[in-house]
Amino acid sequence: MIKKSQVNKLIQSAKKVGGYAYAPYSGFKVGAAILASDGTIHPGCNIENVSYGATCCAERNAIYRALAEGRKKFLAIAVVADDSKRPIPCGICRQVLWELAGDIEVILIRGNDFEVFPLSQIYPQPYQRQRK
Repeated sequence: MIKKSQVNKLIQSAKKVGGYAYAPYSGFKVGAAILASDGTIHPGCNIENVSYGATCCAERNAIYRALAEGRKKFLAIAVVADDSKRPIPCGICRQVLWELAGDIEVILIRGNDFEVFPLSQIYPQPYQRQRK
């Protein structure tokens, strides 16, 4: 369980970076911020492309950034969108988070309210490769 102060910092970081999203095709701007076990916060936003396959979600941008900065263990991720609905990470993001971060807390922000779920609750049957 993460501290309330960490939740507040994650939410503020996700909201701030969401403003930098590049979403000219969907108009759906998303911000995310992931909390590493050392207390550092790594933000990311969605970046769209006219070739939709080249688009990358905020959640993946945040964790990829954290990994590129040497972080390997994570506690939580906050996700916010400029929409009235609760933002739920897509299936690809859920799989990436599961494989790279495990069963972390997922903070879903809608306006000034938020809900916290373990990743296993919103992704109950992740794909797991058998390791040799």
